[in-house]
Amino acid sequence: MLRRKPTRLELKLDDIDEFESVRKELESRKKQREEVDVVGVATPGEMGGATGGGSDGKTREQMINERIGYKPHPKPNTLPSLFGNLQF
Repeated sequence: MLRRKPTRLELKLDDIDEFESVRKELESRKKQREEVDVVGVATPGEMGGATGGGSDGKTREQMINERIGYKPHPKPNTLPSLFGNLQF
């Protein structure tokens, strides 16, 4: 297999301008999304607990479960629940 010499790439002023405009657009979108997330998800009571603990004393996992609508229901550790309903 023949090895090819590296191709030289030239950076033009137009390329830099295009990069800067795209970067600014992405940053503005990111800021808008963050603002929507903060306003849409957090209630005024939760905004006061910005230290991470929360005003209700909820753990991070409980807050995430509440936000996504997941309500875990642990199964009891009884014999039928472990092995199913075995009837002979």
